[in-house]
Amino acid sequence: MSEEPGSERVIAGRYRLLSPLGEGGMGTVWRARDEVLHREVAVKEVRAPAGIPAHDVERMYARLEREAWAAARVANRNVVTVYDVATQDGRPWIVMELVRGIALSDLLDSEGPQSPQRAADIGAEVLSALRAAHEAGVLHRDVKPANVLLSNEGRDVLTDFGIATVEGSSALTMTGEVIGSPEFLAPERALGRTPGPESDLWSLGVLLYATVEGNSPFRHNTPL
Repeated sequence: MSEEPGSERVIAGRYRLLSPLGEGGMGTVWRARDEVLHREVAVKEVRAPAGIPAHDVERMYARLEREAWAAARVANRNVVTVYDVATQDGRPWIVMELVRGIALSDLLDSEGPQSPQRAADIGAEVLSALRAAHEAGVLHRDVKPANVLLSNEGRDVLTDFGIATVEGSSALTMTGEVIGSPEFLAPERALGRTPGPESDLWSLGVLLYATVEGNSPFRHNTPL
């Protein structure tokens, strides 16, 4: 379990945790300081869901570490840069560039629906990120407003490749696991079928709808 902010926990003898930036089902993202290169970074603390058998946890961590390194190969201004994958306490910690700005999800919560032109601008930059990732053989699998950061310098960045997968790799996911946010899942993913680049494009389409309407077209209180 993570220590409270201010405890100055140092990961892998290098990354000093400063304050939490956000938290999700797969862990916490921290603002941290790289004590070697003397710069601020974002560090994702990966946590396995409770109740998973130890051997499945090991497989999940192995998959996440492998895929984080795969995402590090994707060089594009609209893709968050992965600097390092550190290991501590048997878990991977994904070290990324710190993007200063606001998540698209937070923008929609505070301002509501955006103009079609703004949505088109965001969509073009996310599409650029996906094109670069797909050319490198990496699928994102969780394209949604919370994973699009609108930086202060005007760059829209696709982040959280922590559940990405390498196209053509052997499946290391746990049996029955569907990864991603249900509202933005492509039909083949919801049915447990093998995803492809088109699955990310479906999610992008839903994201664009949510950007101009304020909500996903599939937001219902019904089971997936």
